[in-house]
Amino acid sequence: MGIYNEQGESVGEPQMCVMPPQDKPETHGARSKAHKQVQYTDMVFVVGGWTTDDPTSRVERYNMLLNEWKVMAPMRTHKSNMAVATLGNLIYTVGGDDGVSCVSSVERYDPRANSWSSDVASLSSARRRVGLAAMDGYLFALGGHDGLICTNVVERFDPQVNMWFKVAPMHCRRVGAAVAVIGGYLYVLGGSDGDAPLNSVERYNPLEDCWTACPAMGSWRENAGCTVFQGQIYVAGGRDEIQELNTVERFDPQTFSWSPVKPMTCKRNRVALVGMNEFLLAAGGFDGITDLKTVEVYNFETNTWRHFGSMKWKHPGGGIGVVKMEQTYL
Repeated sequence: MGIYNEQGESVGEPQMCVMPPQDKPETHGARSKAHKQVQYTDMVFVVGGWTTDDPTSRVERYNMLLNEWKVMAPMRTHKSNMAVATLGNLIYTVGGDDGVSCVSSVERYDPRANSWSSDVASLSSARRRVGLAAMDGYLFALGGHDGLICTNVVERFDPQVNMWFKVAPMHCRRVGAAVAVIGGYLYVLGGSDGDAPLNSVERYNPLEDCWTACPAMGSWRENAGCTVFQGQIYVAGGRDEIQELNTVERFDPQTFSWSPVKPMTCKRNRVALVGMNEFLLAAGGFDGITDLKTVEVYNFETNTWRHFGSMKWKHPGGGIGVVKMEQTYL
């Protein structure tokens, strides 16, 4: 098999010396296409995060088929504590802080072009540690901290008109809350009210533009990792009032109940959590002493976590997004 360039075409293969028939110019192209196989796979992008010692907002991509991390184009501005979500196979980063003050700016990343653009409308106000999720073709930004107070504001971004619109606010003020979308509802879980971590949960009905309370989590936690996996909402890590957490729990929307899951091997505050195929990946975070670049994976069938290598860089205050991309082979 030859070496592949970024467009997926084969290079370095022996060249054929026989010219194709002149009356069938499409034959050679048809033969090449017949030998190509296109496979779609989820690519994980870990985005941003920085410290004063390492001010570059790096981006890297994980390819599960190749089991490798690859450094991608960095964000245009270095910022931390921003929210990250995928909409329409594009990755958005919303809000955050630049180390001095909160920001309202939004950047968009195109994984196929490996490029960033900043021609996206900003939030109505500067906020960090916003909750963010995509639903029904929109982005929803929830809560956050503006540098003075924690807020319960919710805004919806319409990419068609490049504008944010306010919708019904949450019942509670929340910063560092986890967010998930399942069954046509937008769930917001935990976070902090500005004084202490929360275990409360509420969900948003976009058809009625209203919020209703849901069963609370078993643990109080802010800055937790969250994703939908195997039809349930998984919440992992974060921090309670005392320490960083390695505990994990899941919510079943069918039974409307929570159940514990085996804890991660490491404590991980601000962990990036994502579901891929039959596994959960927990990447990075802060264990109470140092920022981590290690990754561990959860096997649903065996209810176990194990070490799964490391990212190339640490991403304190960064986020994670998943994009389905083509992989072309001969």
